[in-house]
Amino acid sequence: MNILSKLQDWYFSQCDEDWEHEFGVTIDTLDNPGWRVIIYLTNTNLESSVFAPIEYGLGVNSEPDGNNWLVCKVEDNQFKGHGGPFKLEEIIEIFLDWADENN
Repeated sequence: MNILSKLQDWYFSQCDEDWEHEFGVTIDTLDNPGWRVIIYLTNTNLESSVFAPIEYGLGVNSEPDGNNWLVCKVEDNQFKGHGGPFKLEEIIEIFLDWADENN
């Protein structure tokens, strides 16, 4: 199963006629360039799970240093992944691996 199919499955498994009206998954682009992925954890089995932040490729002042950078963390009850222009798949894989470990 490919990574987008797995993300779709995770998303659909959260849909209970309430969650999807208030929460969800957002994938967006950044202007550095790069990607932003936000996945709402409220009312999911991941809501109280611990996530160890992952970060690499940042330079001075925690700014991206080139295109090979990535930051994933849980903050404000959201999984937040940001990365360079070729890091979208890795961000989603990090989330799904964590979700599988905590299922």
